[in-house]
Parts: sequence; structure tokens; C-alpha cells
Amino acid sequence: MLTKRIIPCLDVKNGRVVKGTKFKNLVDIGDPVELAIKYYNEGADELCFLDITASIEKRKTMIEMVKKVADNIFIPFTVGGGIKTIEDIRLLLKNGADKVTFCTEAITNPDIIKEASDKFGSQCIVISVDVKRNGKGWEPYIYGGKKETGLDALEFAKKCEKLGAGEILLNSLDTDGMKQGYDLEITKQISESLNIPVIASSGAGTLEQIYEAFTKGKADAALAASIFHYNTYSIKQVKDYLKNKGVDVRL
Repeated sequence: MLTKRIIPCLDVKNGRVVKGTKFKNLVDIGDPVELAIKYYNEGADELCFLDITASIEKRKTMIEMVKKVADNIFIPFTVGGGIKTIEDIRLLLKNGADKVTFCTEAITNPDIIKEASDKFGSQCIVISVDVKRNGKGWEPYIYGGKKETGLDALEFAKKCEKLGAGEILLNSLDTDGMKQGYDLEITKQISESLNIPVIASSGAGTLEQIYEAFTKGKADAALAASIFHYNTYSIKQVKDYLKNKGVDVRL
């Protein structure tokens, strides 16, 4: 069995790490490179950088930040935000990112998933799916959670896998920043329906909730931001807790 991964998430806006609630009310947290080094030294398995306004503002993800992070940490890191073309992906990987993730483009131009997977390998293509409950199920949203798509989240995740995605990053617009736990129901549905890893995201507030992402949500990795940014828990505390509860993690 593969070890479960703990992944700090760094949402980036204008070159600074920020944190909000339900993708709104953003608060400045700090410098992305400094935080990357901090989490690397604390024992993070991977890092994830999301330029959260790039799709809306039609900007490219900051290549310079990617270079600096790659020079200072030696664990895999994923970068997303504003990715629209194969050239965007090539530039990020060339400058040090291990994986790329995109959300909006996966829905507006799904062919890019297959093209990118064929060219760079599925292991570095992570599809970010921002979901929201719509009564009867969950619907993916695009443009930073601002536009609905009319699609079904589970069916879309299956399509991504079929097109060659290597991993799904599952974000919940309902639970983001609330610190009340992940949306375990849709996490479990997608995790059990796909053969590729699923990263639980949005809502971690306690050690128990991270444990539940693995046990109830069946996730392969847990992504968290607030609990690390505000020093509620260290990565070591999270991993020690999980280890004591019988979850296989890398210490």
C-alpha cells in the first residue's frame, strides 16, 4: 500500500500566499518561497501552489516563483493557475515544477488533458475539480469557483481519468476555509470510482478530519492550508497522529 501524503496548499495572488473562506475574503499569509522552505523542512510530502486568480485575470502563473521554489526544496510540487496551452505546461515543468494542475481549461478544452498526458506523462497532470453541491449531486465550477458548468462532478472526474489525468485534486466550494472537515461524501464517491489517486481538499480544521479524509473519504492524499499557515498544527503533529491511528505515512 502506498503511504498517504500530506500536502500543504499555498494559494498565490500577486506573488503572495493568501487564504480565504469559500474562495473569498483573502488574507495575506506570506512569501511563497519562504513558506515552501518551511513546509519542506517540516516534512511535507509534496506542496501545491495555486495562482487563484490567473484564469480570471488572464495571467500566466509566475515562472520566477517556480524557479525559486525548485532551487530550495527537494520534494515534488504542483503548480496551477492560468494554464491554457501545452506551452504553458512545458514552461512550468521546464522551470522546476514536478506536476501541473488546471481546472477551467480541463472543462473548456478537455482535449488538453490527453495531449498533455501523451506529451509529458500522466504522472505530472493533476486535474483540479472545484465542486459544489447542487441538491441532487455535485457540480464542477470554473474560473475560481465563479461559474457553474452544468456537469456532474463524478462523471467529469471519470472523463478526466479516461483522457489521461494522473491525479484528481478535489476542492469543495462548500467547505473551503471553513475548518469543519472535508466533503467526505463526494471524496469517497470519486475515490472509489477512479483508479488514479484523489487528493482531498478544502475544509481541514482538526487532526481527526484529516484522518477521516483517508478512512471515510478513501483519499490518497490530504491537502490543507489554514491549519499549517496559522500554526494550528505542524506537519509532524499531523503525521504522528495519523501514524498512531494506523495510517501509513512517511515520517
